[in-house]
Amino acid sequence: MSDHKLQAGQPGEYYLLRPDVTRGGKGLGVEFVNEDRLRTPPRLILRPEGGGFPPMHETPILQYVPKLGHAPEDMEDGMSGYWLVSDRLKQVFQSVDPSGFEFVECEYRLPDGSEGPRYHLCDVVRTLDALDESASRLTVEHSDEFPEGKFYNLLGGASLRFRKDVVDDSHVFILPYSGDLVICDRALRDAVIAAGMGVEGRSRGVWLTDAADI
Repeated sequence: MSDHKLQAGQPGEYYLLRPDVTRGGKGLGVEFVNEDRLRTPPRLILRPEGGGFPPMHETPILQYVPKLGHAPEDMEDGMSGYWLVSDRLKQVFQSVDPSGFEFVECEYRLPDGSEGPRYHLCDVVRTLDALDESASRLTVEHSDEFPEGKFYNLLGGASLRFRKDVVDDSHVFILPYSGDLVICDRALRDAVIAAGMGVEGRSRGVWLTDAADI
């Protein structure tokens, strides 16, 4: 098989999928009410080291507190290791790649204690060692201080290429050696945008960056 057939990641083909941290302000004004009761000691966050969700004996409870920051948009970060996603974004993710994500529905409360819109904790549960390092432009750091001895440093710009034989028909995956960087393909990106999210100026919390031009 030729290198051309093995490589994926031309401009517009793969994207970094992240919460939008460019909005400014105080940040997210949501408190995780029962996080302590859900965590599994000695973990300091709810998400297990290997990802996914631990057994839960009660529903995660989230409270919006306006003085702390803004109300959640369609995608937020910092929920004890998970994304917080709206019901409509969850539906987009599931429609494109149902096996790539796991979700746990939350009890989301408004400032007056009433029930708010449906929100879910979200985790990407597929990891693919799919980066073609020789065809990509980035800094690969090697040190015993990194998990598995290696780290992909994208600071200063990067251009990522992926191996088609590894990616196969996956639409979303975590890239190892990257600090759990999430990569999605054009199909998932287009579905997010078609649903009214992920566009500069009206991101609704979803930030998409072309992986070939970071």
